[in-house]
Amino acid sequence: MIATKIIGRGVLAAAVLALSSATLVPSPAPQAAQTIAVNDTAVLEQRLPRKLSDFGFFQNPGQQVPAANVVPYRLNIPLYSDGAEKLRFMYLPAGSQAIGDGEGLLELPVGAALIKTFAFGEGDDRQLIETRVLLRRADGWLALPYKWNDEQTDARLAIAGARVDLTTPAGEDISYRVPNKNQCKECHGVDGEVVPIGPKARNLSADWLEDLAGAGKLNAVPDGHDQLPLWENRETADVTATARGYLDVNCAHCHRPGATASNSGLDLRWEQDDPHALGVNKRPVAAGRGSGGHLFDIVPGDADSSIMTFRMRSNEAGVAMPELGKTTIDQDGADIVTRWIEEMQ
Repeated sequence: MIATKIIGRGVLAAAVLALSSATLVPSPAPQAAQTIAVNDTAVLEQRLPRKLSDFGFFQNPGQQVPAANVVPYRLNIPLYSDGAEKLRFMYLPAGSQAIGDGEGLLELPVGAALIKTFAFGEGDDRQLIETRVLLRRADGWLALPYKWNDEQTDARLAIAGARVDLTTPAGEDISYRVPNKNQCKECHGVDGEVVPIGPKARNLSADWLEDLAGAGKLNAVPDGHDQLPLWENRETADVTATARGYLDVNCAHCHRPGATASNSGLDLRWEQDDPHALGVNKRPVAAGRGSGGHLFDIVPGDADSSIMTFRMRSNEAGVAMPELGKTTIDQDGADIVTRWIEEMQ
């Protein structure tokens, strides 16, 4: 059984200040599982539901059984989060459609939502830790974090974030961080706007997209879909495609134009084809201990001399990359990027 405990219950002043004028939605009376439908008012109105159950996304929240019009999905290559299992769902209001336009993000209508639950453990020992919700409202996307209670019956809005002591699948004891509301913008921010990261057509399976289109929930299967290899096939899949896909998913939401790490000069998006922008023979904008004494982000054929792999294999604050969203080193991710660099001509 995974032991969990909230530590650091103090309210973060910045988060509370940013939300001081927001109104919290009161929790509705419990409903029978068979009658639960998504509460579109909670999704759309400029208020902050106190509990995850207020949305009605799940018929059975603890078992993560979705309600009507809530569709589970998976990504070919997922974001690494200390080995957490991710349960992903997309909500599309009745009568609405997602729009597919090329290999990038699906365009979701006002009233849609993306729901992602983080869990550790298996079977009876599985512990739901947090659920992050992205709401597509009329004025843009809103990101909200919800922390699960010990009884695993519901999750409560964690405006100020939280800390949870747990053991990862690799056996590492960590203090897992549930982000506060403002921290969501650090990864989801592009040109000052909050945007989704995950549901890009290139990282979604053809079968899932075809099923969504067949159900009338997607206008058409977009060109450029299903390009990223399946992560579980990384040992036999094309190394370049797998490493580039990993960097696109785990790093490019910050290392791209308009995002929080755009000043680094690195652009790690899948569609970027300029080797220098990807870091090949590129000197860092700011040196220092983050460089590990190395001169270039990527040295072709020499991962040991490359800043990128040095930072990926570090767990030191101020050196480790990615610097947000994880506490432990992703050994599998570092290995595939190392193989990619070593095989460069």
